[in-house]
Amino acid sequence: MQDHSSLTPATAREMIRNNELIKPTSGVANGFTQANLAVLPKELAFEFLLFSQRNPKSCPILDVVEPGEYKPKIVAPEADLRTDIPKYRIYQHGKLIEEKTDVKDLWDENMVGFLIGCSFTFENALLNNGVPIRHREENCNVPMYKTNVQCVKAGRFEGPMVVSMRPMPEEHVVRAVQVTSRFPSVHGAPIHIGNPESIGIQDIHSPDFGDSVTIREGEVPVFWACGVTPQAVAMHVKPELMISHAPGHMFITDLRDEEFGVL
Repeated sequence: MQDHSSLTPATAREMIRNNELIKPTSGVANGFTQANLAVLPKELAFEFLLFSQRNPKSCPILDVVEPGEYKPKIVAPEADLRTDIPKYRIYQHGKLIEEKTDVKDLWDENMVGFLIGCSFTFENALLNNGVPIRHREENCNVPMYKTNVQCVKAGRFEGPMVVSMRPMPEEHVVRAVQVTSRFPSVHGAPIHIGNPESIGIQDIHSPDFGDSVTIREGEVPVFWACGVTPQAVAMHVKPELMISHAPGHMFITDLRDEEFGVL
């Protein structure tokens, strides 16, 4: 399988725009920050921004575009949010109706795009500290789950937190917490370690989004807040239209991961 780890962000986005790279983006353009996408009509934009401000673990905002605009001036000013994500999801009244590789036909002067921090950003830091990343080892998407942890309500926006999960040997857990705590603007430290049932996950082998991965004997599941949370919230709030990325199919920014690390 082709290695996309050394691509520049611009080259990766060009390949995505040309439908030459339609797959989960973990490990693509290594070292550059990736982001979740949520696009809503402008009449809902303030409420969603307030929701994100009240739920920074799940929805850390990296950039917001003006209504009708599609170039994220802060994180990738030459990019196009309508075409530069491998796969988009379209929700109408809270129901997923289709997946597409571009959304030019849906993006009008009424749409506001939000880019939200992604836990893929700290994966290289984990690997550099000897912490395994199972979905990379198994060449699949990270498993993600709806939980019984409720987000803080803002206007019409409310619903469950979504988490991503990475299993690891118990002796790596403390280091994983230390490493990811350095990245508070891209989900930061885990929100839960261990028993999945205590956060409402009944079957760890049946994720709500992404793919199941192997959990080996003696390993502990570790859960981080996830930027797919807006999709779970959309299912709950049921806005007339919402555009998002397909889980794991992220927007690749021009910013380096370490720009989001703190000492």
